[in-house]
Amino acid sequence: MNELTKKQKILRTILVCGIIILVLGLLFLVLKLTGAWEKINSAEKIKDFILGLGFWGRFVFVLMQFLQVTFIPIPAAITTIAGALVYGPLEAALLSLAGIFLGSLFAFFLGRVFGRKLVEFMVGKKTCQKWMEILSEGKYAFFVMMLLPIFPDDILCLVAGLTDMSWTFFGVTNLISRPIAIFMTCYLGSGHIIPYHGWGLAVWAVLILIAIAVLVLSIVYRNQIENFMKNLFKKKTKNQEKNSQENNKINEVENEKIEKIENAENTINTGE
Repeated sequence: MNELTKKQKILRTILVCGIIILVLGLLFLVLKLTGAWEKINSAEKIKDFILGLGFWGRFVFVLMQFLQVTFIPIPAAITTIAGALVYGPLEAALLSLAGIFLGSLFAFFLGRVFGRKLVEFMVGKKTCQKWMEILSEGKYAFFVMMLLPIFPDDILCLVAGLTDMSWTFFGVTNLISRPIAIFMTCYLGSGHIIPYHGWGLAVWAVLILIAIAVLVLSIVYRNQIENFMKNLFKKKTKNQEKNSQENNKINEVENEKIEKIENAENTINTGE
């Protein structure tokens, strides 16, 4: 039975990988042949592409946000800003949230159902192993990393499916963390809060410098940040285990006392 199960897992992984490669190949081919690929490689081009679809543009935009979480290598910021330019920040944020949230659930589903080999195929073996080590220390590491912009949200959703994390915790975490990044991108990126002219240019210059500095520091100290996250939640896990052991000892002592009292009562009753 073990051998049969192993063969089934191998065949299932090969089948899933083949289907994904086929779908991606066909999608890229269609995009190339129709000229759509050249229309979606920048925010301005995506804006023009969506506007050209009329009423159906909203459905395509949601689908695009869904696919970019797992299959299409387009940064979420580009598609989100394009949506804000077309539909305005509020509507674009809501549409983006729908697509990205569903895409996140689908990524978690892929990891949960098809297992580690598929995730390693999609993100790489070393990348999968690295994030597995951190997430295995505790589910709250996932919550913190989803809130911080320096961590790869989409990869984390895939890897989270390999852990014992519940669907409820995963969903709630995304419902809290995703809107923060999406609404900030829509309102800041569209120029509604900080304009792209006048005083806004100076503010944008400062923000860009800060963003570059944070990016550089996150790259330079990436290993230290990852180790800090790992050690932070490892300590919490150890403390929880320690408290659990102490509680078990207390329960054992109390049980021994109760047992002694019961034995004493039984002795008295027997004597009588």
